[in-house]
Amino acid sequence: MANFAPEILYTMAKIKITQVKSAIDRPERQKLTLKALGLNKMNVTKEVEATPQILGMIRKVTHLVKVEEA
Repeated sequence: MANFAPEILYTMAKIKITQVKSAIDRPERQKLTLKALGLNKMNVTKEVEATPQILGMIRKVTHLVKVEEA
């Protein structure tokens, strides 16, 4: 049996992230988190894999985004 990383053994779920609130008057860290998620305008939707890193970023800006399964 070959040695594979655990994340290769199963496929990650895809999720859709939509920015629903503005980043104006928010802390710089939250603005950078939105940018890292690929959200730079209101009502922009991105489809990403639900990795632990992405889920952690979403948790930090949950009040600015809407998340749904793809």
